[in-house]
Amino acid sequence: MRARQNNMATNDWNIQTRANTCQGCQQKFEDKQACHTLLVPAEENYLRMDLCAGCWAKDEPAILAHKTTCLSQWQGHYEKPVPIVDAIKKENAEELLRRLIALGEARHKASCFILAVMLERKRILKSRESIQQGEGRTLVYEHARTGEVITIIDPHLRFDQLAEVQAEVSRLLDHGSEPETPAATEPSLEPAPADAN
Repeated sequence: MRARQNNMATNDWNIQTRANTCQGCQQKFEDKQACHTLLVPAEENYLRMDLCAGCWAKDEPAILAHKTTCLSQWQGHYEKPVPIVDAIKKENAEELLRRLIALGEARHKASCFILAVMLERKRILKSRESIQQGEGRTLVYEHARTGEVITIIDPHLRFDQLAEVQAEVSRLLDHGSEPETPAATEPSLEPAPADAN
């Protein structure tokens, strides 16, 4: 996996869905059509661009500019979106990762990293790039089925921190990421106020 230098400040994580049309010619992608994906620097994060093979081959100034400034680029195939079926079931690693990313809380940074590694091992996520940002590193993944681009900040976990983070991920998978209900308070030991007569 390559590592590229980038000094841009970004959010800790991000998900961007695959475009249904080429962002060069605006033509709708056909199912299984070859396409090129670029990740280019934007104001505060990364911007995903999906181009058909024809637009990718063109020497248009705007496309050439994106090709030369992109932080990551890969070729794949457009896949028609699969209808989402709602079902009540135990939360899985992918659903939890999506929920934690939506929350955007720094305390979940290590859990997001572990979940992304788990999903990479299950071949749900494909590793696409490693972008060096000063002292830190951003990992770029592509969802194997939906083509979504997911960026995760590497929290640089030490070996002695892994067990604790893995336990937290297991707890989140079992109980969800909602705030835990506060424990019942102990009964007050102060005497009840006297009735006023």
